[in-house]
Amino acid sequence: MLSLINGKFNEEEANEILLNLFSTKIHFHELKNFSSWERFGKDDETAQRRIPELKKGREKVKQMVAEAKAKNKHLVITSVINISLEDE
Repeated sequence: MLSLINGKFNEEEANEILLNLFSTKIHFHELKNFSSWERFGKDDETAQRRIPELKKGREKVKQMVAEAKAKNKHLVITSVINISLEDE
């Protein structure tokens, strides 16, 4: 288990951290989908499913950041990554 984010952030910091994470993941899946088109002539199913989910998450982040700004609040963000090995 690795701690990726753990702290209290103002709305600008939280916005930058979270939107960068979502944008990076969206870009990853867009490239994965493009690669699948180039190599196999078809969409990558996982990418096609994840991109809209991540875009919804990004919009939710924007709403939460706007709410924090309107209420003059900080955002507490914690993110843990669990990594394990698995047979194919």
